Amino acid sequence: MFWSLFLIPFVLCLSVRLVSAQSQAPAYGQCGGQGWSGATDCVSGYTCTVTNQWYSQCLPGSATTPVTITPTTSLPPITVVPPTSTVGGPAPTGSQIRGVTSPVYHLYLQNNGGVPRLGPVAGAGRFTINGTIALNEPGGGRLYLNADDTGTNYKALSFGTTATTNNWGLEGDAIIIRTPRQLNYWVCSTSDRNYYDVFLQGQGNQGPSGRSCNSVTMHLPCLCPH
Repeated sequence: MFWSLFLIPFVLCLSVRLVSAQSQAPAYGQCGGQGWSGATDCVSGYTCTVTNQWYSQCLPGSATTPVTITPTTSLPPITVVPPTSTVGGPAPTGSQIRGVTSPVYHLYLQNNGGVPRLGPVAGAGRFTINGTIALNEPGGGRLYLNADDTGTNYKALSFGTTATTNNWGLEGDAIIIRTPRQLNYWVCSTSDRNYYDVFLQGQGNQGPSGRSCNSVTMHLPCLCPH
């Protein structure tokens, strides 16, 4: 009887320890993961660390904040819409017009909001010359180069939807006014050194007041001297 009373507490203590040991995963053992039904606590000195959605392992170290891994879901397909042109119709046809002497050597006539200017070839206009000078626009539209008749030393040039100057022509490859004959133009520098404003030269030898200008001629590029 004496030994029985002595053994009962010992057996109970041993049972508790065995249950506790069985409820803890061993060092480097699995301690979690989707579908895992075993121990989720690690033995002393080890922490249950998430490796991925399916597996957690007892690794050395103290407990850290649990990490939740959300299963990856597929993303909806992305539809790429190709860019569309903002200007309809075919590209304009016609001849380019350019300067052939300094400071506008190989700068091309183009439209700057209704104001003619000479600038890089990327912005060059395409023109039809037949009494009028028509700037051919994408889609088939046209603007016309007109000269203001009120100037004396120079005449302002502009692009408009109606042709008011009808005596433009060619002399060789040079762009001229036929009556009264004039083939010289004032080109005046702007705040951008790549662009020059253009004026038709008048009877005098003075360009626009306060501007730095040079007298030049303008030509069709295909016939320009090399």
